[in-house]
Formats: sequence, structure tokens, C-alpha cells
Amino acid sequence: MENEALKALFIVLKARLNREGKAAIICRITYKKKRVEFATGYFVTPDLWISSMQIVNPKVKESELLNLQLNLIKQNINQVFYTLKVNKESFDVKDIYRLYKGEDDTKEKTLLEVFDLHNAKMKKLVGIEYSKSTYPKFLEAKKHVSDFIRYEYKQKDYLLSDLKLKFLEEFDTYLKVEKRQKQITINKSIQRLRKIVKLAISEGFLSGDPFLLYKPKKVLLEVVYLTPEELQSMEGYTFKQERLEQVKDMFVFCCYTGLPYQEMASLRSNNIVKGFDKLLWIQIKRKKTNKVLQIPLLPKAKSIIDKYRNGDDLLPVISNQRFNSYLKEIANIIGINKRLTHHVARKTFATTVLLFNDVPMEIVSEILGHSSIKITQNHYGKIVQKKVSEHIKMLKDKLYNIEDR
Repeated sequence: MENEALKALFIVLKARLNREGKAAIICRITYKKKRVEFATGYFVTPDLWISSMQIVNPKVKESELLNLQLNLIKQNINQVFYTLKVNKESFDVKDIYRLYKGEDDTKEKTLLEVFDLHNAKMKKLVGIEYSKSTYPKFLEAKKHVSDFIRYEYKQKDYLLSDLKLKFLEEFDTYLKVEKRQKQITINKSIQRLRKIVKLAISEGFLSGDPFLLYKPKKVLLEVVYLTPEELQSMEGYTFKQERLEQVKDMFVFCCYTGLPYQEMASLRSNNIVKGFDKLLWIQIKRKKTNKVLQIPLLPKAKSIIDKYRNGDDLLPVISNQRFNSYLKEIANIIGINKRLTHHVARKTFATTVLLFNDVPMEIVSEILGHSSIKITQNHYGKIVQKKVSEHIKMLKDKLYNIEDR
């Protein structure tokens, strides 16, 4: 890309002449559409400067030494640039200038600068390593941090070397009080901030993690899902309005597959494959984690696909916003006193369809495509405890009946 190339240009300040009638020569470094200008310490008679060739007129006797000095400046800048290309995953024009001047480029790095480095790299990897929805979240995280620095420290930025554990604690309080965020949202913002700090460490901008001892505040997660009775009620209801009937069917489909919205919307006939067990499976890559989901196609889900299949398209197309809006209508009509969203279907699949039917947590985690079983345990641990309690109660009743014989 053109803006990825380094440009070093000499400019003669003809409007400012010294007592000898000579103008200062400055050097402008441009990289990724950002520039830095600095004085070279050399002067030239303006009429002798050939801008197109970037040299002093070689016909003049004194020009040879000056042209040599300017050429050395360019060579040193290029050498610094290639050194950074080899040793640094990301850098900007200020880093090039600092290293050219012989300064330690890690000393003056700021938190928001590293945020910019991270976000610039992430932007290039959208659709490759990251989903489109992930990038805006880091832009938002940077804004929250920037707003906090202005509010708390009355500064535009914050030096990495000044980061202490107290910074995170105050950031937590700021988001809670000033931004009115819930703890689960705050934890996400802090998680993204910590990723930026880890990048700073890996790049050599920080020698250690100032947030190493930080422990996220626990959040009691309430898992909203349909009970077996509510799911049965949803399945058995027929809507006269086509839009509501379609959304109901798609919701039920996700209750039996656990597909996230993006994967449901992009489902095609080539995502239905016959497995080693000769049964049909859904095989699709999850955009959020880039992990391949492999989900058994249960009879209820298959019947909905058969109902709407149109060539390679398996389900109706509808936006996530409209989908969730129609679900509110559906809940009111059926009499389900819960805030239904598409994600509730995924929770229903994990609980009512899988865990309540004694599918092990490890398998549930794999089918849902969670990156770690800890995520599954954090979300559904209490539900499993409830199921265990039911089994223990059944065991006690069974043992009680045996003793009575």
C-alpha cells in the first residue's frame, strides 16, 4: 500500500533567511499519512537548491559536502525504518524519529498511542482474524479510556510508565458512576484495556504488567432461557401473521441448534453435512471465535429447514433488530413473561435441550463453540447444580423406598 511506504523529503525554508542570505533545510518524514519535521542544522542559498532532485546544485564547489551530509541523513532514516520493520510488529512515524535521534522509543509511549497501534492492526484483520463487530468494541474502549483520562487526570493521554493498579480501580469507579455502566460491561472494558497493556509489554514499551494483581469483580449472571413448558408452548402456537410465524420458527430452530444470530443468518445448504455416524450435522465457522461449530441437526430443527428451504437458502432473511423486535410481540401474545432476544434461544439450547437432558458440560461447551469450558461453567454452573440436586432428590426417594421394603 502506498501510505505504508516511508518518505523522507528535504524542504528549504526560503521565506526565512539568515544574515548570510541562506535558508534552513528541514527534513520531513512521512509514514502512514503521519509526518514529523525536524531541522537538519544545514543552510543553503535558496537559488542553489534543486527541489526536484533534492540536492544543492552540484556545479557549486561547496555543494559536494552538503549533499553528502543530506544523503547521510536519508540513509540513517532508512536504516532506522528497516530496523523497526524487522524488530517491531507495529510502529509509527514518531518512533522512526525518536530512534533516528538516538532516543529510547519506549520511554515516552502513552496508553492511547498503544491503543491506536492495536486498533490499526485489528482493522486490517477484520474478516480474517476478527469479526466486524469486534473492532468497534475496541474503538469504544479507547474512547472510554480517553474520557476517563481527561476526567480524572485532566490530561489528553497517560504515560505507560505511570500506570499503576490504582488506575484500573479508578477506571472501574468512573465507568460505574459517570457512565452508569453495569459491572459486566465494565469488566469487558477493563478486559480490553488489559489486552492493550499486554501488547505494550510484548512490544517492549513496558517491562512488566502494572495490573498483574487485578481481580475482576464478580458478576452474578442470570441465565434467561425457556423452560420445557415455555418451549413447548412456543412450538405449538401458530401465528396468522407470516412475519411472526417465521421469526417464531427461526427462534425455535435456534433453540434446537444454539446457533448465534450471524451463523443462523448465513446458514446455507453446504453447511448441512452427513457425519461419520451417518446422521446430519450443521458445520459452520463461528465468526466471533473463528472456531468451527459442529451441531447435530435434531428432528425439530430439520423440520423447520424443510419448511423454509429455497435452493441454497435454508431460512428467511431478517435483520437482528427486527428479529428481536418481533420476539417481544411473540412473547406478549403467547404469554411468556421474559425479555426474549435471539440469544435466549442459544441459552435454551444449552439448558433445556442439552443440560436438562443430561448432556455433559464438556460436550455442551464443544457444541456451543466456547473457547474455554470455564465460559460454559460460569454461565451454566448453577443450572447444573440444580440438575444434580434433582438427581440427588430422586436418589434419596429411591433409597427411602428400598429401606421401606
